[in-house]
Amino acid sequence: MTDEEHRQEDEAAGAPGDGAAVREAAADTGDGAAVRGTDRAEDDGGAREAASPASGTTSGETADPGTAAGDGPPDSEPTGEAAADHEDKLAEAQRAASEHLDRALRAQAELENVRRRLERDLQNAHRFALERFVSELLPVKDSLELGLAASAEKGASPASIAEGVELTLRMLEQAMEKFGITAVDPAGEPFDPEFHQAMTMQESDTAESGTVLTVVQKGYLLNERLVRPAMVIVAKQAGRG
Repeated sequence: MTDEEHRQEDEAAGAPGDGAAVREAAADTGDGAAVRGTDRAEDDGGAREAASPASGTTSGETADPGTAAGDGPPDSEPTGEAAADHEDKLAEAQRAASEHLDRALRAQAELENVRRRLERDLQNAHRFALERFVSELLPVKDSLELGLAASAEKGASPASIAEGVELTLRMLEQAMEKFGITAVDPAGEPFDPEFHQAMTMQESDTAESGTVLTVVQKGYLLNERLVRPAMVIVAKQAGRG
């Protein structure tokens, strides 16, 4: 067999081996592409997870289910300390209300006592308003009784009796002046209908017309207030009806 024939045989025998090598290289190339495709899929999934709006967290963090669902934080129940604080405040408010009620009742009772005292004092003032005046009148009464007893004795002179009466009258006038009682004695004064009461009119040649000619009964004022008008006779010119 010539060299050319040996070379042809070797080429024929080596062709299958070269195809296997080519197929093995192609398989290796496919596996690398598969591995690269898997890596790209993992990268894309991680990116989608990182950018997901529902999770609200970055890559590597765990999303709160309650927050992801849009629910707020659960209502916190009052703790035992907060409840105790509320009970203390309520007890303090109740004590303050009780104290205020007690003060109001005491003030009301005090006002009622003051009202009763004022009513009692007013009644006593009405009942005993003349106590001082009566005490001033008692000596006058004693003097009158003594004068009456003296006039009944034998040998009593009219002059001594008159002197006793004058003394008693002065005592009475002094007592009346102490309590603001003044006499209205308008003899010779112009007639004043506010303080005088005319009993009649009488002609007079000496007195002016319209003046008080005679005082029949004196009038009296109590602290400038008319108690009784003076009873008078008013003068008029002679010849007039």
